[in-house]
Amino acid sequence: MVLNRTNNIHVEQCLKDCLPEFSHINHYWDNKREQVIAKIMPGEFYMTKDSVAIATTLGSCVSACIWDEINGMGGMNHFMLPLTEKEAHEVDWGQRGMASDATRYGNFAMEHLINMILKSGGRKVNLRAKVFGGGKVLKQMSDVGDRNIRFVLKYLEDENIEVENSDLGSFYPRKILFEPSSGRAFVKTIDNLHNDTISRRENDYRSRIYQAPLEGDVEIF
Repeated sequence: MVLNRTNNIHVEQCLKDCLPEFSHINHYWDNKREQVIAKIMPGEFYMTKDSVAIATTLGSCVSACIWDEINGMGGMNHFMLPLTEKEAHEVDWGQRGMASDATRYGNFAMEHLINMILKSGGRKVNLRAKVFGGGKVLKQMSDVGDRNIRFVLKYLEDENIEVENSDLGSFYPRKILFEPSSGRAFVKTIDNLHNDTISRRENDYRSRIYQAPLEGDVEIF
């Protein structure tokens, strides 16, 4: 009982200390790691200056873990590029790159995270990245994982943010745990594809981003 009460205090303190933008994120205490973990879902991101780990589960989506290696802060996002019927016919990776709406959506997901790090005291010159996901787990959209991978790698290259490590592609979902304070990331592959929770979650997310209006442009300052 004392242990549980102590753990609750850690989580409550973390919720008080986290930025208001992330108060809705699920925070919980991990007994094995003795650490508060913030769990993000598709379409969300999280940034922290504290010793909080960030967790998510990826199928076709990708996550960029970005941190300032000098100041010990950073965060993680979880996103998927939308693919409209028009884009499905027009996109030619060798000639055109990605269609503009998909690119703008991906830029929005990346730049929100990076801007939050910079506004919180991080410096762009110190930023490093690790990227994960993009598995072919949505049978009806076999190319979406590959599109997500190509986008995130190209984006980081264009922004001169070094990718220190990655685990991308293949056919399996992944569980990711990232510690922004140290830059350490842990990956666990999920072999049981009969569990359709991840596919259903990403299909729901894909439906939401198709129906939602495109966000305005965001620029890294």
